[in-house]
Amino acid sequence: MKKTLDNALEIVKKAYSGNEFYLWELLMGEQIHIGGFKSSMELATRARIGKGMKGVDFCCCTGAGMRFLIKFRDVSQMVGVDATDAVVEIGKERCRRLGLHDKVKFVIADVCDSGLESGSFDFVWGEDAWCYVEDKQRLIQEAFRLLKPGGIIAFTDWVEGIAGLTGDESDRLLSFMKFPNVQNFAGYQRDLKLAGFDILAAEDTGRFAPYMDLYLKMVDSQLYMDVLRLLDYNLGLFDYFAKEMFFMKELADSGKIAQGLFIAVKR
Repeated sequence: MKKTLDNALEIVKKAYSGNEFYLWELLMGEQIHIGGFKSSMELATRARIGKGMKGVDFCCCTGAGMRFLIKFRDVSQMVGVDATDAVVEIGKERCRRLGLHDKVKFVIADVCDSGLESGSFDFVWGEDAWCYVEDKQRLIQEAFRLLKPGGIIAFTDWVEGIAGLTGDESDRLLSFMKFPNVQNFAGYQRDLKLAGFDILAAEDTGRFAPYMDLYLKMVDSQLYMDVLRLLDYNLGLFDYFAKEMFFMKELADSGKIAQGLFIAVKR
């Protein structure tokens, strides 16, 4: 696992309470993860998440994943855990507008210590967000605690690729993205096994590089002014943003960073 000491939960909360949240939502849509609807559907289908199930979404942001699961997988109840009040308030309003407020509950908490009842969920869900969590082993342990026997953990996340990151590459990526660390495939599999899960899938989705191409093309061809607005029309800051996005594309092209997909079952 590559890590830095310069980032913490309060930094992430501050970033997602302002324009940085709106910038990522502009590029990636309401589902702020690589692959959007298709990625969610693949994960839910392969994890056999469906009708009547009750789930918890760790690092739920505005709850887009929960709304997807209720509308398209017929999940009965969802609880979303996130530490950032600003995005949770946006999520509550979006659920109210869609008439889903009786099926979705938001909890402001650290996902490593959610305070939710043990053994009360059929599945734990996450999409490209656990890269913001410092103690990933505690996160996995908390997921295990909340699941019923035979319950499923299903998540995607930004992970270190098979080719590996150098120290300088890691520092640059973590600084730009405000990640406290970035896990690798072996690390997540180790944490899952230690917590008591049997792993069903642990693989690279192959989406990272082509989606970086997509986001860069969108900014250059259509969203240039929209991004500038969110950066207070600061051309220097825009150049920095574009340069770091291109850097992530290069990392993905060389197999140094990836979107990992993980599915496991509680013994």
